[in-house]
Amino acid sequence: MHAYRMKLRGVFLCVLIAVLATGCRTAPPLPPADFSAPGWRVQQGQAVWKPSSSRPELAGDLLLATNANGNFFIQFSKIPFPLVTALISGDQWQIEFGADRFSWHGHGVPPDRFAWFQLPPALLGGTLNGNWHFENVMTNSWRLENSNTGETLEGEFFP
Repeated sequence: MHAYRMKLRGVFLCVLIAVLATGCRTAPPLPPADFSAPGWRVQQGQAVWKPSSSRPELAGDLLLATNANGNFFIQFSKIPFPLVTALISGDQWQIEFGADRFSWHGHGVPPDRFAWFQLPPALLGGTLNGNWHFENVMTNSWRLENSNTGETLEGEFFP
């Protein structure tokens, strides 16, 4: 019985050391986007966002800045408060709801559950992830919808 306890303590100690010695590598928050740098295209407009089929619609101002290399910044706000800010820079992504009340960031492909990461590729005619559907309604108007969650994002950019 004594030998069993010694082995158990040894295993526990090894696991504890492994957990403490290895860190969790998370992506650092992205620096602010510099739209004055070459290659950025900035569009402004208005949008109506319905987060899910059971939540009310929110209307606000929309700012979308895209770069030729695939980076983008999108912000949905009710002046003067940002409601959603999402950006991709290289292989990093970040999204914040409210004034940094809820935020996520990471590397690689961003989660497809957020409409904000689907809009820029949709506007460029790219492939959408998940259950998203995009349609141009009029010249500058569009609609993005997730058929599973009932989330919608409708808007238009000013010419």
